[in-house]
Amino acid sequence: MKLLTIVGARPQFIKAAAFSNKLKSFPDIDEVIIHTGQHYENNMSKIFFDQLDIPKPDYLLNSGGKSHGEMIGSQIIEIEKILLKECPDYVIVYGDTNSTLSGALAASKLNYSTVHIEAGLRSYNMKMPEEINRILTDRLSKFLFCPSETAKKNLIKEGYEFFDSKVYVVGDIMLDAINLFIKKLKFKNPLNYPYIICTLHRQENIDDIKKFREIIRALNEISKKIKIVFPIHPRTRAKIDSLGLSLADNVIIKEPMSYYDFLNHINHCDLVITDSGGLQKEAYFMKKNSLIIREETEWTELVESNNNKLCGFKKETIVKGFNNRDKLNDSFDVPFYGGGNSSELIINILKDQVI
Repeated sequence: MKLLTIVGARPQFIKAAAFSNKLKSFPDIDEVIIHTGQHYENNMSKIFFDQLDIPKPDYLLNSGGKSHGEMIGSQIIEIEKILLKECPDYVIVYGDTNSTLSGALAASKLNYSTVHIEAGLRSYNMKMPEEINRILTDRLSKFLFCPSETAKKNLIKEGYEFFDSKVYVVGDIMLDAINLFIKKLKFKNPLNYPYIICTLHRQENIDDIKKFREIIRALNEISKKIKIVFPIHPRTRAKIDSLGLSLADNVIIKEPMSYYDFLNHINHCDLVITDSGGLQKEAYFMKKNSLIIREETEWTELVESNNNKLCGFKKETIVKGFNNRDKLNDSFDVPFYGGGNSSELIINILKDQVI
């Protein structure tokens, strides 16, 4: 059996690392990896392949630094050429990036079976490029591997039980990754003071100047009470510079971290503030509460359980969320996202289905 895996951004590298590691137990399966180059900076890309022991990509495309349309178009052109050369049994895509959609579009046009890992997520915010990508990718995919029962219910509501798609709940592959890499770490507190971890990169927050100013003001206010460690995305840094915004001294800017370093910082932080989907779960798996700088989330279970809090983007609601953080649920034992064996479940299902 031959799998063709398409990745392009940090969250996909982490998920692919867990999946590729499990494939080592299946010598009868060959994996070909395409890296689209969507994240192309060394600290957002190469370091993950090196540190997480992901097999070197068989194909590296040059699609980063482009607009959405140009990026997706260039990716489809190049992925199509590779598909015609490799003729895989399955095309594996993860999550909701432009690389995810490009892979699904190219594969479906050539009648290859697309496998969507992390299917069925919905924020119901169509202003998010990620929401558009995940909806279209689900519709184009033959195999839909859901991280939770909620994700499966979303697909059923949309009529997927009547489509020519196969829907499975296999748990969250990010938990596979956490379990895999946390065993290799000897955690040591990286700082000698209490701190919050903050990440900020969503287009709807970064590109809306009013929202962005509100969020920065909130971080500056919170930093009067506790230091904030801020591994900054290149787009976020560029926006701060272009708007001439200033961060308080207690907001400590860091370059994007390696995955091990980032896990270590999460492990020792007091709280997470983020607009990231993946970090909401990573924090939960590491028993940390999160304040979500969004008005909706695709990981609804963690809000309903009161482990995480939706704060929107206004300064007062974000600061209020911080001030009321002691009211968040500090129990993290509900298995919303499976038992950390998603990769093995997916592989076995695909082996049973291959023609």
